[in-house]
Amino acid sequence: MEKIKKRITSILLFLSLCIFLFGTGYRLGEWRTKEKFKYTPVANNSPQQQQSLDFSLFWETWNTLKQKYIDKSKLDEKKMYYGAIKGMVASLEDPYTFFLTPEENKESKLDLQGKFYGIGAYLGLKNFRIVVIAPLENSPAKKAGLKAGDIILKVNGESTEGWTLPKAVKKIRGPKGTKVTLTIQRGEEQKDITIIRDEIKVPSVEAEIKEYEGKKYAYVKIIQFGDNTNREWDKAVEKVKKAWEKREIKGLVLDLRNNPGGYLLSAVYIAEEFLPKNTLIVKQKYVNRPEKSYTSQREGRLIGIPTVILVNNGSASASEILAGALQDYKVATVVGEKTFGKGSVQEKIDLSEGAGIHVTVAKWILPDGRWLNGKGIEPDKKVELELEEGNTLTEENDNQLKAALEELFKK
Repeated sequence: MEKIKKRITSILLFLSLCIFLFGTGYRLGEWRTKEKFKYTPVANNSPQQQQSLDFSLFWETWNTLKQKYIDKSKLDEKKMYYGAIKGMVASLEDPYTFFLTPEENKESKLDLQGKFYGIGAYLGLKNFRIVVIAPLENSPAKKAGLKAGDIILKVNGESTEGWTLPKAVKKIRGPKGTKVTLTIQRGEEQKDITIIRDEIKVPSVEAEIKEYEGKKYAYVKIIQFGDNTNREWDKAVEKVKKAWEKREIKGLVLDLRNNPGGYLLSAVYIAEEFLPKNTLIVKQKYVNRPEKSYTSQREGRLIGIPTVILVNNGSASASEILAGALQDYKVATVVGEKTFGKGSVQEKIDLSEGAGIHVTVAKWILPDGRWLNGKGIEPDKKVELELEEGNTLTEENDNQLKAALEELFKK
């Protein structure tokens, strides 16, 4: 009897131990599963091949920083999180594909609305260097002496090497009345330029009826292709069309110098004014989907008006599409300098949390088959700007405008 009791007791102890081990193993497995889902940054709707990627090194690095980095005030988790995403996007080595934090995304949208606080200069990337595409007229940048083509080496003493455009813009912008010092390279010369920031209001289109040597002409300058461009362009067209119908002008000078681009559809909308309906303006070629053609949807209101287009190395992106398409159809003569040469297409996508991303998705092809990326548009008449150091560009010393008018009055 005693042996039976001992045997039953042993069995019960064994079963209790099994239950304990099973429960412990279950809880451990449950905890590991929760930790795995907690720390694996892969969305449930991600592709299967991404779900199998081992993120342990990422989290090992993350946890090491959290545990051992000496300055705990620098461990901003949100900033680290955005920084990781920026690094992932930057690994593509495409200067036009970049991630924007919610703040940067908001600022990017304000640009095309034509209002912001800063120095008033369009920036671009050339060979991964931050360059000034153009300072705005009457802007703090212009008044301080910043010029198109200046390479920005430093901002307030901080090197710009490896910077994206959004980062450069963020560093240079700031509250009204504050100062920013840019170290620029102009040719072989390096120097510091200190600029006082101000509110910058950017009109899209300027239109005037002007006179040169007794002959009148319409002068229209498109500063960028933004939110207000089409509406402002329509007003300019009415002014030009009315003057042409009354025989008050000899033709039109369309100034796209230092125009950094913007919305493609605005460039297409303006190109339509000079072309018959159903005319090809530009194609977008993709890698994994059919190409898209943009054609004129209406009969142009300015067809038949002699037109000369002014361009320079600050004319980029959508402005090159407009100039190139009209050059291809020989409805306008292009005068000035070779353009910037940006022929890739970026899709601007809003992400969660207010963030955004600009992704290169296609390339632009002009009607004659040209891809202008890195090449730019060669003008029909090449004229380099001849401006003495220290002088401001005016109608009197603008030799490119004078060359354009000479071409216009030949027509």
